Amino acid sequence: MTQPLLTFLSAAIWWVIYSSAAAVIPALIVWVALRFLEKTPVVFNRAYMASLIWALVAVLTGGLVIAAQHGQAPGQSIFVLPWMRASLVLDMIIGAFLIWRLVPRIDARRVKPTSACMAVAIVMVVAMVIGTTIRR
Repeated sequence: MTQPLLTFLSAAIWWVIYSSAAAVIPALIVWVALRFLEKTPVVFNRAYMASLIWALVAVLTGGLVIAAQHGQAPGQSIFVLPWMRASLVLDMIIGAFLIWRLVPRIDARRVKPTSACMAVAIVMVVAMVIGTTIRR
């Protein structure tokens, strides 16, 4: 009873630690993009919080999709799976929603939903470029 509980707690702690480290670069990208798109400063710590929650959800959904892929031919791209493409779309929707709801401008107004969608798109493009470059 104790060992599965400790294993679960350890996995949860590492999930949060790795996601918080992975959220720094997307937070910087979101902050710069929103600053440029909104033409007013935005709050960085809120951009980091939105990126952290977004990273936690992304790691969870990506892990579930990879676990569901178990049994597929090795070496096959995970983007072939319809579940992976659906999780990417869901991930982008969640990211845009989190950025729109959690990141205020300096004047205490919300960022525009279009700016949040553009910031998510920029983060996803950078992630895809880095992901395909590392894989080769």
